[in-house]
Amino acid sequence: MLKLLPQAVAALALAFAPAAFAQTTQVPVPTTTPAEVPASPALWVVKDKDTTIYLFGTIHVLKPGLRWFDKGVKTAFDQSDQLVLELLEPDQATMQGLILKLAFKPEGPTVTEQLPEDKRAPYAAALTGVGVPPQALDKFAPWFPAVTLSVATLPKYGYDPASGAERVLTGAAKDAGKPIEGLETAEQQLGYFAGLPQATQIKFLTMTIDQLPKLASTLDQMVAEWAKGDPDALARLLNEDMDETPEIAKVLLSERNQRWAQWIEKRLETPGTVFIAVGAGHLAGPESVQAYLAKDKVKAARVQ
Repeated sequence: MLKLLPQAVAALALAFAPAAFAQTTQVPVPTTTPAEVPASPALWVVKDKDTTIYLFGTIHVLKPGLRWFDKGVKTAFDQSDQLVLELLEPDQATMQGLILKLAFKPEGPTVTEQLPEDKRAPYAAALTGVGVPPQALDKFAPWFPAVTLSVATLPKYGYDPASGAERVLTGAAKDAGKPIEGLETAEQQLGYFAGLPQATQIKFLTMTIDQLPKLASTLDQMVAEWAKGDPDALARLLNEDMDETPEIAKVLLSERNQRWAQWIEKRLETPGTVFIAVGAGHLAGPESVQAYLAKDKVKAARVQ
């Protein structure tokens, strides 16, 4: 029923890495500068007579030293008048307010009390391992410590939110004076987790605890497929067992992809060139943005 959730831990939760880092004691990111490694992530284009829209799949948190913002991706970005992301990252105070609104649950049983007994000690140990006292998150909804654990663990393995594709693109857009727009708000994105049933949130947390030892290897594999520009392999990895979790896949993937495809179709009515960057899982597989565009006879062509 819930086989999607390990993939959610390793992929979708990365969208909130900056927010989660702001709420926790950070583990220092390695300071050595690695040799640059070239990457060729996938890029698509949608066109009509006076509008060009590039579609770029991102990884939200990367290791420093991966060279992807060059050649075709950089050319498409430079030619674009506007950058469109999944969301515009709010300031820390705003994000903290949203987390308190959507995740803080001062009444009722604590997170620890809701966990199965055999998961309580591993949960406490996992939080302690990233510098967070277990009681600090006990009054939150279970989805929040699950996301926090996932992203606060990443610096141990060399992942740095400052190296994520969105951060790089945002910086480049600001330097070039390009307007930046978000497809969703932070409240919407956090709401996808907050809207999960309570039992699902507990399962999400227990599976996160179990999956933490494998998180680094899972992410490394995702990044490797992304860097090779292999959306089919990435789709198999990211969207594994989606058919067994239709209620979650509908909220986290298909409904969002359909809305974004509709946004693109509407944007084609306005002349100009747009660079859209969303999580790579949204541009891969049978429920991808491109698949929804194709249903409306709008073609997204791969840029070589």
